[in-house]
Amino acid sequence: MKWINEKAKTLKQGAIRAMFDRANTMTGVISLGIGEPDMSTPKLVCEAAKEALDKGITHYTPNAGTLSFRQAIAEKSYLKDLHYDPNTEIIITNGGMGALSLLFLILLNKGDEILIQDPQWLNYVAQVAYCDGTAVRVPTDLEHNFEMQPETIEKLITPHTKALMINTPNNPTGSVMTRETMAKIAELAVKHDLLVISDDVYNTLLYAGEEAPCIAAFPGMKERTVIVNSFSKSYAMTGWRIGFVAAPAEIVDRMTKCQENFNACANAPGQYAATVALDHPELCEELRQTFERRRSILLDGLARIDGIRCNRPNGAFYVFADISSFGLSSVEFCNRLLDEQKVVCIPGSAFGECGEGFIRIAYTCSDDNLYEALNRISCFCKKLMK
Repeated sequence: MKWINEKAKTLKQGAIRAMFDRANTMTGVISLGIGEPDMSTPKLVCEAAKEALDKGITHYTPNAGTLSFRQAIAEKSYLKDLHYDPNTEIIITNGGMGALSLLFLILLNKGDEILIQDPQWLNYVAQVAYCDGTAVRVPTDLEHNFEMQPETIEKLITPHTKALMINTPNNPTGSVMTRETMAKIAELAVKHDLLVISDDVYNTLLYAGEEAPCIAAFPGMKERTVIVNSFSKSYAMTGWRIGFVAAPAEIVDRMTKCQENFNACANAPGQYAATVALDHPELCEELRQTFERRRSILLDGLARIDGIRCNRPNGAFYVFADISSFGLSSVEFCNRLLDEQKVVCIPGSAFGECGEGFIRIAYTCSDDNLYEALNRISCFCKKLMK
């Protein structure tokens, strides 16, 4: 249409949504594609939201979010030892996506480069491009557990590089960055005067004794780190759209003014409920235990399927499985799996060139559906091997 601007004309539907649109035309489909907990938000959190409604907490909040919620994040979340000022260094956003959108809007000038892992959640690149930035992909591989290598990062730094994005535990690979690698990346950021954007949305979903160090805690890093997080994965609150950013005051100030002009604030009952949720970390642990059990089911099942190999992901709720032995592209594999066995997985190529030959499998369905999906995948792979 003639009224649409040139930038909007470049927007395309992502591969994940495209797979779901196809699946929605079918019956009997099992989805291993969606990146959200399948369980409902914990009752305790829902009751808190009802309490907010009964109290009339239904109005605009400050653009940066309610002070009580920002104080709770500063004092009760994993950031408590970093001493963020809730008045100036924390902003509440419309989920993690809203946080990143505001950040890129106030951060990027035309031509600014942001280093982003490959493979990586596909929306990063689209958001950066829409805000006139340039996403520079940092290749990773299965041999290194899909962990960005500091020497590879450094080779890609140019005078136009403004920031580096990290996401650990990682979507789509489930890999967890080691403390040693994170320390080296922190040193690079200081050396080259880079901002680091740390997407921590999966940092409560850790297995096998893994830890999730926060890069802002490393020497010289708090003043050059933007932490993005949300309550979507940790408290099964995807539809509530409650996220936050902890960052240097000048960045939060600009994001707050940007939020004022674009969407005013996050919803009031959701902020109230999330404040209550922070008093109950056991809710996060219950979700973590559920996904740890499902992770074992999936990994054990995949290990019995000839032709599939994968790393042992220790975070998030994804397995990035290598299907290259079947001689199909990741798109062909996933489309045929859906058509022939009615199982949704996501092509690895959706997450970048380095994802080709892999599929992302999300263990975000019931145990029974997971077992059935594994049976279907096994039948599909046996047919391909004939």
